[in-house]
Amino acid sequence: MHWLALQWLPEPAGTAEAAPAGGSPQPADASPTPESLGWWALQFTPHVAWLDEALMLEVSACERLWGGRRALMRQIGASVPPGLRVRQVTGATSLEALARLRLYMAGQPQPARLPDDLPLETLSAAAPHLQVLARLGCRTWGDVAALPRGPLVRRFGVPMREALDLAWGLRPDGLPWLQVPDSFEQRLELPMLAQAAPELLWAAQRLLGALRLWLQARQRGVLAIELWWTLDLKRLNGAELPRSQQIQVRTAEPTQDMAHLRRLLAERLALTQLIAPTGWLRLRSLETADWQGRTRSLLPPSLPGGHAGAWAEDGREGEPLHQLLEKLSARLGARQVLAAQPVQDHRPEGRQQWRPAAGLKAASPDKGRSGAGRPKGRSGDRNPAPGTAAAGPVGDPAAGVPVSVLPDTGTGLFPAWLLREPRLLPTQDGEPCHGGAPLRRLVGPQRLETAWWESGRPAARDYYIAQDAAGALFWIYRERATIASTEAPVRWFLQGIYA
Repeated sequence: MHWLALQWLPEPAGTAEAAPAGGSPQPADASPTPESLGWWALQFTPHVAWLDEALMLEVSACERLWGGRRALMRQIGASVPPGLRVRQVTGATSLEALARLRLYMAGQPQPARLPDDLPLETLSAAAPHLQVLARLGCRTWGDVAALPRGPLVRRFGVPMREALDLAWGLRPDGLPWLQVPDSFEQRLELPMLAQAAPELLWAAQRLLGALRLWLQARQRGVLAIELWWTLDLKRLNGAELPRSQQIQVRTAEPTQDMAHLRRLLAERLALTQLIAPTGWLRLRSLETADWQGRTRSLLPPSLPGGHAGAWAEDGREGEPLHQLLEKLSARLGARQVLAAQPVQDHRPEGRQQWRPAAGLKAASPDKGRSGAGRPKGRSGDRNPAPGTAAAGPVGDPAAGVPVSVLPDTGTGLFPAWLLREPRLLPTQDGEPCHGGAPLRRLVGPQRLETAWWESGRPAARDYYIAQDAAGALFWIYRERATIASTEAPVRWFLQGIYA
């Protein structure tokens, strides 16, 4: 068997990874938690375990897949999480690798014979008995292994003899292998009580680093997280306090971008009032989805003619639109940033609803970087939703308007601008007026009858394209008399305006 022993050190001051463009600087000491470092190591081998202060990787079955042990060690060193450095040592057993790592970290030379000449202080099982063994003249692992087996067990206990057997390969390692949990949840104790919610961001950064490693190990993208903290006081000014507070952050698309989640948390924490000091923080995932990664363009990053990056997706500047909307929603409030969403309705004014933009799911991976993924049926759409309940062409000989057929949705004769609500038009001798002058009907009518199933809201209309004296074109309709309101006066409404 071949073992790698890893020990982590923080990066020196001033060498922390620079923040991406437009992002916040990362704290220099916001390193991942020990548990999350084990998740990170699982990308190299499924056999990972913590042994005292070192992370142990058993690589005998997989090192050839990486091109050999040296190539694997180079790969590990090149992919260390930001803010950390790693020290690596190999060994035939886990205890031998750990002992060699301790010598390396202490700056002592490596012995020639392994494991016989390893110093006794590098064996954890011998730590309680070092003084007694020194008086017996035992300085190395080989000196203790040479003692009679029975008296050694009676004097120093079974763990000492078992550790020596493991070091010489006489018994297998029984380390519990790490496994990635199905959901993410980690707690962190703050170094001091936090008095304001924004002070929690530093600790949250460390938990976000652990979340990123968990997402990568599980091949997932997060859609919703919850930041939860306990309150240090039970009562304040005579009033009972809740045991905890929490905030939730949701994204439109599955993401592994911790810089974006940190910005959203910062905006939410800036608007949150901490009702009592806190010393504990917890981050957990609420909703995740399969991670598809980022779609890469097949076009080259630069094209002839000086249009470098004009067509390559990776060359586009700026953050995705959905990330901008989520950031603004966290800063201003969800009801202050709205987006149009299509609704199945035959009435043109009901084919969209304005809902919080941060809660809408993305329609395609390209949403925010190009026109793809825009919601249909918004104000400005030329084509109404399929299934419009029009009964076909209807003539109006009394008005002198010829019979015509309203074009299909592909002809582009629907108005470019729909009013959010139809506007009542004044009439003169029964004809609609706009700007104080009658409108001249050019095309129509096109009849629409729908919503008879809704009490008090049936729609029976004749649509026309009309023109005013200045040549502007409008989309208007006349309410038709129904059985329930045969005596109601005829009303005209303005529905849309042509560009």
